[in-house]
Amino acid sequence: MKNAKGKLLIIGGHEDKGDYETLTEEDLQRKNMFASEGVLKRFLTELHNDRPRIEVITSASMIPEEVGEMYLDAFKNLNVPDVGIMDIKEDGDANDPDMVERLRLAHGVMLSGGDQRRLVQLFSGSKALRVIQERYRDEDNFLVAGTSAGAMCMSQVMITGNIEGSPLMKGTVQTGTGLGLLDRVIIDTHFVNRHRFARLMEAIAAFPDHVGVGLGEDTSILITANSKIETIGSGLVVICDGRELTKNNYSDIINGDLLSLQRIIMHILPKGEVYELEGGKIF
Repeated sequence: MKNAKGKLLIIGGHEDKGDYETLTEEDLQRKNMFASEGVLKRFLTELHNDRPRIEVITSASMIPEEVGEMYLDAFKNLNVPDVGIMDIKEDGDANDPDMVERLRLAHGVMLSGGDQRRLVQLFSGSKALRVIQERYRDEDNFLVAGTSAGAMCMSQVMITGNIEGSPLMKGTVQTGTGLGLLDRVIIDTHFVNRHRFARLMEAIAAFPDHVGVGLGEDTSILITANSKIETIGSGLVVICDGRELTKNNYSDIINGDLLSLQRIIMHILPKGEVYELEGGKIF
């Protein structure tokens, strides 16, 4: 979505939620970091509101009540009491007037993990999605965050899954249409932990005018104006840029054939670095 005024916080999954059962020295250090530097803390900072209203959408999860409770506890640990869990489970729920009005009043929205296909099925073409899209386009401080499946669905092209097969072989990765907030970017999550390099490479081969972003766990990117990406969190962000490919045989081969790709540009970015989508520069 070009020229959007809002922001996206796209999280690689397993973000620190401040849920420490013991307080060893290491746990205490992590808890202090969670409160001052963590991904969810940055979510709150970007809202620029002392008393933010947050809506958590757990529709992607098969255990939405449990996931909702986790986020209620996480935001409680950050002294944010005004958090709602949106009970959108069935087709048509995303058109419910009460749900739509809650999204109009929220300062920020969080999409939980689970199955990105389910999230798109429930929200595609809905009034709720229209409100999110319009507010993201028009409002400076409106923030949409998503983790894992909730992150992967934000782009127009969305990875929906992969089948087991030889790596970098055409036909192992499935893609679909996401929620369309993010232009010409393909998101993959749990990237380092689940060894998803090959599937992001195939997705970029299929859509070479896109930039692939692989997110580590407890790691996120903050996207402003659909143009600048800032890395946040404890892990790494991997950028795979296929826009300067000199060879790409994807359209010439059949499923089961091996890919041939030349001149993919890759960057590995820790916390605090900024990547510019338009020019591919790092600051």
